[in-house]
Amino acid sequence: MSNIKGTLATAWRIAAPYFSAEDKWMGRGLLAAVVVIELAVVGLSVLFNRWNNVFYNALQERNYDVFTYQIIYFCVLAAIWIALKVYQLYLNQWLQIRWRKWMTERYLGGWLHDANHYQMQLTGDAADNPDQRIAEDTQLFVERTLALGIGLLNAVVTLASFVVILWGLSNEAPLHLFGQDVPIPGYLVWGALIYAALGTALTHWIGSPLVDLNFRQQRYEADFRFNLVRARENAEQIALLRGEPAERDKLASRFSYVAENFMRIMSRTKRLTAFTASYSQASIIFPYILVAPAFFAQKVQLGGMMQTASAFSSVQDSLSFFITAYRTLAEWQSVLQRLDGFERAIEGTATRRDNPGVMRVPAPAGGIELKDLNLTLPAGAPLISADGFKIGDNERTLIVGPSGAGKSTLFRAIAGIWPFGSGSIAIPADATLMMLPQRPYFPVGELRAAIVYPAESGAFSDTQVAEVLHEVGLPALAERLDQHGHWNRTLSLGEQQRLGLARALLHAPQYLFLDEATASLDEPSEAALYKLLDRKLPGTTIVSIGHRSTLEAFHQRDAVLSRTGNGFTLQDRAKTAAPEVGLAGS
Repeated sequence: MSNIKGTLATAWRIAAPYFSAEDKWMGRGLLAAVVVIELAVVGLSVLFNRWNNVFYNALQERNYDVFTYQIIYFCVLAAIWIALKVYQLYLNQWLQIRWRKWMTERYLGGWLHDANHYQMQLTGDAADNPDQRIAEDTQLFVERTLALGIGLLNAVVTLASFVVILWGLSNEAPLHLFGQDVPIPGYLVWGALIYAALGTALTHWIGSPLVDLNFRQQRYEADFRFNLVRARENAEQIALLRGEPAERDKLASRFSYVAENFMRIMSRTKRLTAFTASYSQASIIFPYILVAPAFFAQKVQLGGMMQTASAFSSVQDSLSFFITAYRTLAEWQSVLQRLDGFERAIEGTATRRDNPGVMRVPAPAGGIELKDLNLTLPAGAPLISADGFKIGDNERTLIVGPSGAGKSTLFRAIAGIWPFGSGSIAIPADATLMMLPQRPYFPVGELRAAIVYPAESGAFSDTQVAEVLHEVGLPALAERLDQHGHWNRTLSLGEQQRLGLARALLHAPQYLFLDEATASLDEPSEAALYKLLDRKLPGTTIVSIGHRSTLEAFHQRDAVLSRTGNGFTLQDRAKTAAPEVGLAGS
């Protein structure tokens, strides 16, 4: 019982916000329309049930006039029923897409808010494959929730409507055994209840493992798809290394989890289907077995028998809702668990962000200062310490240190996306920062939009964009600004790094951090581009990770990461007696 309450509470927590959001009136209106139509459909079912009695009695009595009238009456009811079902489906689908759109925007907003997506990866949260949870699980949740909710409503209203009818028919056609009437009030109702209760208990016993199996299947499918996409994204490196056999083996191994778990689902579903199919077929003849003695004893006419069978079937179907919908319920519960885990992961990341160990605090103009800063890995291992280290305005600073010392992590902390550790980073309140990594990101689309990202495509004129392309040594791209493409694939890493510098020239931030942003260029090109930055961005503070031999003339000072104990300490070179200098690392 507690598990059912917990599941319903989770479903309510995920579903309810939409009906209180900005689209609430449209959502509530569509839901109300779907519910009203469902109630009307149940009402028609009651009329169809009564029609059975009159129609089959007319057949038994060979009354042609009543027979003809009932055919016309049936056609009218059927036409109304068809119209209701068509518009119910239409309104249901309309509600689905609006609800799903709201949930998708909500999850995208939470996932892509203030580096949540990045920090969720760092901490290894259980919310694996967020793409699947946003794209597929929201669709399944909305679809299954409406289907199960409307189905349950139908079952409850149908049960309430037909129990009364079936109870009355039990009195009209009493239980007849061995030539005697057995006075059991509402025996048809009790028969349907006992039949459904036994079926529900057995169905749950057979099918309960499907919940966990479906949950795992969704995860395995997502993992397999993710690795396929990753192989596609890294096609060049795989081809150069002749890594196709290794990738094929890895993908085959991933798919083996999909296949093995699916086989378990197949086995369990076979057992469940064997029982539910047997249950459904037996339910067809069960009411006739109960009523047949009374019919042959001429206690009830053919119409009464057919009406009784129809009413019994409606009651039994209502009571058997969980049997017929069990597979859907299992899928729905697994989707519910995935969305619940995703929401909790977002909330946990937001909590860590709101209460970070590393604080970014406003500072007066004059530079960025690191105070009592101690950066750690997510597990808590010490990485970098710095106290009183200041990056002044308009400075040119080079950070050097051994590979793996945490230079890139220091940049992440300054950018505000690395919360692990303690201390503070004081940054002027109105300062603009830009980080250029070794492999810059370019969205798929127009080249113009890729260069000016994250600004809007029209934030800079074509003349401005073309000018910076010439300056960074990519004049040929100036003629392709309207061309669509996957630029991280079609351009070499050196060209991508030049485009990254073009982006920096356009945005002209107050603080520019270069994390080996020119590592794929030759030394003369690298030096020329740094001179270009120096000339074009005279008011920008530039901090870079790179080769001191190449950039020595450009920088005003060196900052060194020196090993101290279990971590590294950031100091000016002048303050270190024997610094450990190496190439750039993470």
